[in-house]
Amino acid sequence: MEPILQFTDVKLIYHTNHGETIAAENLTFDVKKGEFIAFIGPSGCGKTTLLSLAAGLLQPSEGKVESQGSFGYMLQKDELFPWRTIEKNIYLPLEIKKQNTPENRKHAIALAEKYGLKDFIKSYPSQLSGGMRQRAALIRTLATDPDILLLDEPFSALDYQTRLSVTEDISRIIRSEEKTAVLITHDISEAISLADRIFVLSARPARVTATHELDFGDVKNPLKRRELPGFSGWFEVLWKELNA
Repeated sequence: MEPILQFTDVKLIYHTNHGETIAAENLTFDVKKGEFIAFIGPSGCGKTTLLSLAAGLLQPSEGKVESQGSFGYMLQKDELFPWRTIEKNIYLPLEIKKQNTPENRKHAIALAEKYGLKDFIKSYPSQLSGGMRQRAALIRTLATDPDILLLDEPFSALDYQTRLSVTEDISRIIRSEEKTAVLITHDISEAISLADRIFVLSARPARVTATHELDFGDVKNPLKRRELPGFSGWFEVLWKELNA
């Protein structure tokens, strides 16, 4: 199957008044349609930079980034506008992309109703829990029907208990909608519970130092994965690689 996203020998150099900083080097990997990919790496290694390169917000200094679809970006915080209802927040990307048609609005609201927001469409963000707001943020991202979802540590602002619940919600929605997802996270357990494959990044300049295809079979539910015997083994492997 042809990759939906591919990095080939990507190098990114930041130029400042103090000289050059190499953010990424020899960055090579691919993502297939329908995969859920996770990147883990040490703090400051350039994980967010990787997403910016994927989305075309940054251009590589060397190498190629090729994609076969459109992108949706989900941030660390929900970033819902407090003065707009959930409905109006979900419509926002349709307005920005000039796709605010009755058909597209109907599709967006159908997603919201399908995934538990039916009773909150007319509510404001302040009236929802953190988990519900993050779910609304994902529905907003899906409103324009992107092919690839870029997830920039989307659970990091939540407390642990809420995080587990929301992780399950987000995974279920993404897999149900058959979307390709690229997650960056510093949380090893989160990556194992969600991903089909995990890429380990080095300290800056970011390189892929290891790739792992997880062997959980048909178990995609993040909470159920955490209960499997092999979960702790994967954690140990990845912990050692991150701290090598």
